[in-house]
Amino acid sequence: VQLVESGGGLVQPGGSLRLSCTTSGFTLDYYVIGWFRQAPGKEREGISCLSKSGASMYYSDSVKGRFTISKDNAKNTVFLQINSLKPEDTAVYYCAADPGSDLHGTCQVPEYDYWGQGTQVTVSS
Repeated sequence: VQLVESGGGLVQPGGSLRLSCTTSGFTLDYYVIGWFRQAPGKEREGISCLSKSGASMYYSDSVKGRFTISKDNAKNTVFLQINSLKPEDTAVYYCAADPGSDLHGTCQVPEYDYWGQGTQVTVSS
């Protein structure tokens, strides 16, 4: 099982990025996929996760209305479109896979067994 994030970078406030999580070694339909982020000195937080079918998703209050999670099973890739970026969105962004039960609420770090190495997003003018 492997997950590789890409798409991070330096962006000005108000800008947008599209993060990608390319997966291999497993079938997306059988896993809940989550996006997490960790800012310096802070705990890793779950910001968005997607059910196995892709029909249900969760967004934390801090990103709701600005971030959109989606997936392309044919490309084995999960996306996170992030808009209206703010300086407080600066963090390392991780994707993770949970092979257990389907999405049933929030994204909790302990539920996810497989993690990517992260991609840095920096929001600064």
